Amino acid sequence: MNKTLTILALAVATPLAAQSSTTPGAVDTTRVEAGTYSVDASHTLVGWRVNHFGFNDYFGIFGDSTGTLTIDPANLSTAKVDITIPVGKVTTASAGLTNHLLRPGKDGKAADFFGAEPADARFVSTSVVADGLTADISGNLTLNGVTKPVTLAAELTGVGNNPFNKKLTVGFEATTSIKRSEFGIGYGLGLIGDEVELDISVAFEK
Repeated sequence: MNKTLTILALAVATPLAAQSSTTPGAVDTTRVEAGTYSVDASHTLVGWRVNHFGFNDYFGIFGDSTGTLTIDPANLSTAKVDITIPVGKVTTASAGLTNHLLRPGKDGKAADFFGAEPADARFVSTSVVADGLTADISGNLTLNGVTKPVTLAAELTGVGNNPFNKKLTVGFEATTSIKRSEFGIGYGLGLIGDEVELDISVAFEK
């Protein structure tokens, strides 16, 4: 290997070798500190999926959520979650579908889905039942002007200090399902599924 190639190889290998083999976060409940945490909006996603014509499921996501988690590791039943989801920022793989989701109703009629400038959705917990690394988080979900009780099946996925901003971060994943017709979104029922599965990945920073 000539001198130039040797220098290039060392330049590439050195930063790789310097990287830690372990990630900052770990599934370790002893790292959780009591207090109030804020949603890391850049790394929190609410995914949804719904069946299309009985053929397959279609996916979309909501991002830029905000909110808080208040938690005391010594008394998890007192934990509180309050998250706001900007429905108007819904994203799908199809620009046409995204536009349809946010399209206003025609001729004074109600919109097919969310409509133009929809109100944010919001989940506010009412109780938490924890069991080890998992918890059932019950609360009220407000969507499209309708509020219904919902229970999230949540699991702790990591705790540690963010290596960039140094903030203590707690990560969770949660799942639930809702019927969109119960929230006043009835377009295409019978062709498009009523049940919507929600898959939530959220990071909270202290």
